[in-house]
Amino acid sequence: MYRYDEFDRTFVEERVEQFREQVARRLSGEIGEDEFRPLRLMNGLYLQLHAYMLRVAVPYGTLSSQQMRKLAHIARRYDQGYGHFTTRQNIQYNWVKLKEAPDILADLAEVEMHAIQTSGNCIRNVTADHFAGAAADEIEDPRIAAEVVRQWSSLHPEFSFLPRKFKVAVTGAPNDRAAVKVHDIGLQIVRDARGRTGFKVIVGGGLGRTPIIGATIREFLPKRHLLSYLEAILRVYNELGRRDNIYKARIKILVKDLGAEAFARKVEEEWSSLKDQAVDLPDGELRRIESYFAPPAFENLPAVTSGFEAKRFEDRDFARWAQRNVDAHRAPGYAIVTVSLKPEGGVPGDATAEQMEAVADLAAHYSFDEIRVSHEQNLVLPHVRQSDLYAVWQGLVAADLATANVGLISDIIACPGLDYCNLANTRSIPIAQRIGRRFAEIERQHDIGGLKLKISGCINACGHHHIGHIGLLGVDKKGEEFYQITLGGSADENAALGRILGPAFSAETVVDAVETIVDTYVDQRRAAEGFNDTLARIGLDPFKEKLYAPH
Repeated sequence: MYRYDEFDRTFVEERVEQFREQVARRLSGEIGEDEFRPLRLMNGLYLQLHAYMLRVAVPYGTLSSQQMRKLAHIARRYDQGYGHFTTRQNIQYNWVKLKEAPDILADLAEVEMHAIQTSGNCIRNVTADHFAGAAADEIEDPRIAAEVVRQWSSLHPEFSFLPRKFKVAVTGAPNDRAAVKVHDIGLQIVRDARGRTGFKVIVGGGLGRTPIIGATIREFLPKRHLLSYLEAILRVYNELGRRDNIYKARIKILVKDLGAEAFARKVEEEWSSLKDQAVDLPDGELRRIESYFAPPAFENLPAVTSGFEAKRFEDRDFARWAQRNVDAHRAPGYAIVTVSLKPEGGVPGDATAEQMEAVADLAAHYSFDEIRVSHEQNLVLPHVRQSDLYAVWQGLVAADLATANVGLISDIIACPGLDYCNLANTRSIPIAQRIGRRFAEIERQHDIGGLKLKISGCINACGHHHIGHIGLLGVDKKGEEFYQITLGGSADENAALGRILGPAFSAETVVDAVETIVDTYVDQRRAAEGFNDTLARIGLDPFKEKLYAPH
């Protein structure tokens, strides 16, 4: 896990004191909101509907138990006792008092955390596979590359004021758990024909009002050239990206307008003047960063622990949880645990201070002090002995964190919506809660099987509705809240955008519509067929007939 170096510590502490002075000037009236806005955004502070919101960076979603306890402290001391984990692997606090914001940043600095570059037209928090360093299918740990990109992009003078915000994701496995194809830049670690590892480079993905699946502009980039190649991409974007229209300023629009091949040629031309120069990291520096991500001291254990199998046989609730919330680990005798933050009727992604502390305790005792935040708004204990899984499950039960629904219909991604966000058209949270209650019966959820449902309160798509098997988009119709439904989206290695089903549904009828869609799928599916497989076979018409045909 990464630790501050001397530069990081000095810089963050100086930034805290700068912001403390800026806040004091704002509170005294010396500067107005227009002058203060860019200053607060550079420190992750937003002004939403009811209060300030602070977004805290969690680089590539990795936390220690000490850091998680500090996040719990902030929730209890400065907010309303909880925090909201986001699709960018960050955490947000929704009820921050302006006068206390510098104190929060000072508390974060004590545990090597900050809120820098969590907003504004800059390179945002670099995300990665939440199973990094643990997944059985992993080629290499993607957090090493993510940390390299984080250090390179932090306050990079050329890229501090880009045409628009810029998002990078890295995955180290063929099974994409980082949604790399819907990022401005997606990096997938691959092997070439000679067995060398490098990066497949995907550019121009994104959601929002113009959803686009990214284009591969380089099938294999040697690892040593990562930074120079990224710099070439950013230079082309910085030069040619539109600044006259906020809705057309993202790199995806530039790639779409130029064409992927023409864009790639421009990048290669720019790169030819950069590669093999000082832009790339020297080997010694790369090895230093790699050392931070050395695997834990795993024990030599049997591949399957008899005690774990016995507990699954003895306790049906534990067996159901293990089926959905436990994944294979690369080290024999270990497992990956996903902690669902989607209890029945709960707010997706929210965790109380007490729950954060419970997860921190479990990580310290059972997971080599590591915690991950997933882009699906859950938490992960990445390195748990199989023999400890039952004890971990019991601890999660006590903290109301043992919902056995990972990947099921109630494991919903949802943005904060109109309950907090001044950009939203509709409420996302109440709809997610109602859907969760409608499908609360866990046996029914397991019978339905894996199904990704995602909700956005507006076209900005913070809930990733475009890439849900079922996506809900909030739209305003003459002051009333409606929800447009899309089907067939996917965020994995087979990334796809959902197709609009038909006219939108009111807030009163949309949950019934979701249930009708699910029931139609269950009736129509064949053995071992997932939702998108069934949709590809039968098309939209059977769903439309059930939803829109007169009865």
